[in-house]
Amino acid sequence: MNRLPFKLARSLATLSMLFAAWTSPAETFQLPTANRALFEKGGEERFFVGTVGKPWTSGTFGCVRSDGWQIHEGLDIRCLQRNKRGEPIDPVMATADGTVAYINTRPSLSNYGNYVILRHQIEGLDIYSLYAHLQSVTDGLKVGQSVRAGEQIGILGRTANTHEGISKERAHVHFELNLLVNDHFAEWFKKNSPGQRNDHGNWNGQNLNGLDPRLILLEQQRLGNKFSLVNYISSETELCRVFVRDTNFQWLKRYPLLVKSNPTTEKEGVAGYEIALDYNGVAIELIPRSASEIKGKGKFVLRSVNETEQKKNPGRRLVTQKSGRWELTSHGLNLLELLTY
Repeated sequence: MNRLPFKLARSLATLSMLFAAWTSPAETFQLPTANRALFEKGGEERFFVGTVGKPWTSGTFGCVRSDGWQIHEGLDIRCLQRNKRGEPIDPVMATADGTVAYINTRPSLSNYGNYVILRHQIEGLDIYSLYAHLQSVTDGLKVGQSVRAGEQIGILGRTANTHEGISKERAHVHFELNLLVNDHFAEWFKKNSPGQRNDHGNWNGQNLNGLDPRLILLEQQRLGNKFSLVNYISSETELCRVFVRDTNFQWLKRYPLLVKSNPTTEKEGVAGYEIALDYNGVAIELIPRSASEIKGKGKFVLRSVNETEQKKNPGRRLVTQKSGRWELTSHGLNLLELLTY
């Protein structure tokens, strides 16, 4: 007589657990190591590794080096585990489901040392995570292989090709979240930098435009399943807006969710795009414009500059002020040429 109620109660409990798991907020991105001090009050010094003689802030993303004039496009995450020789042994894990896009196991060819790049599809966006300075890459990991969030892809280390190297004390994984600028980067680089080496093809760091993983992870934790990567990118603070007289470049095809509608171009046709760039040069918003809406001459026309943002984050040197007028610098023009190549 009592078996049915017991079985029913157990079944209901199981269903309740399954429902709770199904409805609980899923993380878009996970931390790439077991170090979770980022989410703890006052835990920054236990999470970030600063540069030599500098505070932990120099290990964060942004204009945090050389008095704000040097960009650091990732997070330098401190190790938690060491072997008897004091070398790090922390597993490094995929931040999200994806596929292996690139592996470099020749540390002498990059200041990233040994590094892995994964490609993820998040809300219809191609996002690329990068894990650098690895002591080693997981045996058997191959380009094109599928990986699951939390799957080990390597061991945290301190490999690099820089003259000063990375000390045991500063051993860390350099973690990035990027948008890919152009599939024709290798061709563009050969044309614009004749005689210079490009050992990594399209996976050269210049072709990866970084977002701040720290802000993304914290915003994701705050909003739970209401977090949207598309909304996060679209709400980034803009540095400047530029008119571009070009209607067919790869960013439009890879990141169509960042393209806004414009009733005027539906009537008059598209002659180019108005592009909003953040301080790191990420094209966070693109608006099609008709010929009647594009002012000025030339392929690229600077439309506006957020002076407050430029003073706060000048490291990319995309714009400069001369005789009271704002202009695109050679760095800004170079970025736009690559974007539209």
